[in-house]
Amino acid sequence: MGKGRRRLWLLVGHGAVGLATAGAFLPILPTVPFLLVAGWAYARGNPELRERMRNDPRFGRAVREWQDRGAIPVKAKVMAVGGMSSSFAVLALASPGYPVLAGTGLVMAGAAVYVISRPAPFVDARSADMRAAEEAGAADAGDQPAAPDGSKRSSAR
Repeated sequence: MGKGRRRLWLLVGHGAVGLATAGAFLPILPTVPFLLVAGWAYARGNPELRERMRNDPRFGRAVREWQDRGAIPVKAKVMAVGGMSSSFAVLALASPGYPVLAGTGLVMAGAAVYVISRPAPFVDARSADMRAAEEAGAADAGDQPAAPDGSKRSSAR
């Protein structure tokens, strides 16, 4: 990769981190989406900065969950859908006309469905280990040999 291209990715990453920092203090500006953009840009311009961001004690978990699993915390889902609903209510009170309300409502409804449909992150490491063990157990259950009577053998004795 050329030096100019690397600098461009770093500029995008640094700008996104700056906006995320402002979002930590301004209630109307989001934080995590800008950190996700920064991670995307840093992955192309400086992988070390991406890993540093993924391991950040405050935001690293949310960034890792999104990048690894596409997961959105339940609190963030509630805030996102609540914010969209509030914005739509304010727009409706401003009465811009039915075509604008319909178009905006469709876009917001689509965004809300997407946000709600994303998985929630694991609560803690123990529940993540338990879920992985359950998934592994379910996969192993289909691989167990059949008993002489045709039923599956139980591995718990």
